[in-house]
Amino acid sequence: MRGKVAIEVWDSWMRLFHWGLVLAVLISFYTTKTSGAPFLFPIEVHAQAGYLILGLLVFRWLWGVLGSVYARFKTFLYPPAKTMAYSKALIQRKPSAYASHNPLGGWMVVIMLLSLTFQAVSGVFLSDDIFFQAPLYGLFGEGASSQLRTLHQWNSDLLIILIGLHLVGLVVHRLLGEPLLAAMLGGTKRFHQQPTDAHNEPLTASMLRLRALGALLIAAGVVVWLWF
Repeated sequence: MRGKVAIEVWDSWMRLFHWGLVLAVLISFYTTKTSGAPFLFPIEVHAQAGYLILGLLVFRWLWGVLGSVYARFKTFLYPPAKTMAYSKALIQRKPSAYASHNPLGGWMVVIMLLSLTFQAVSGVFLSDDIFFQAPLYGLFGEGASSQLRTLHQWNSDLLIILIGLHLVGLVVHRLLGEPLLAAMLGGTKRFHQQPTDAHNEPLTASMLRLRALGALLIAAGVVVWLWF
């Protein structure tokens, strides 16, 4: 049964960021976690995917401060007590409805963004000691680069766990009647009643476009600088 309240939750910039990140992360993992990748120089493709990921993350961190109301971190980051209360209600299959990320999901998003950011940033200091050197390799000495390489490898395993938990969360919420994937595709969520965190958008469409353009220019500048 369709809900009575329809809310435009994820703006087009958020949806483009999300699916662009999914594609770039898939390419990044494919070029390191499988054999026989269909690229002439897979390490270079891996690095270029990392540059794109870093640019996308720069945009997301900026959009989390400057963007539409449901994309802002302050909208979906809750104190520990509220997060624990939501977790308990979720276990009891009685969670409150949230337009943006729920308290548990909001912290999960931030943890994943932090892990992805570390992965992308650490990558620009690495080398494979044969064919490839990232733009900032050796900036802090070879010892630091070696330590970052180890952390980069460990964090890639952590990311697999985080992505797995994210997918499990999607399935759980779908079973609870909340199709999060459909919302990230179309941008709209439907509810039987007003969600707990319903907000009015304080910014005009023209102001959002202006802010998005600024964030995109900064993110694109990072990618171009690293790529070339």
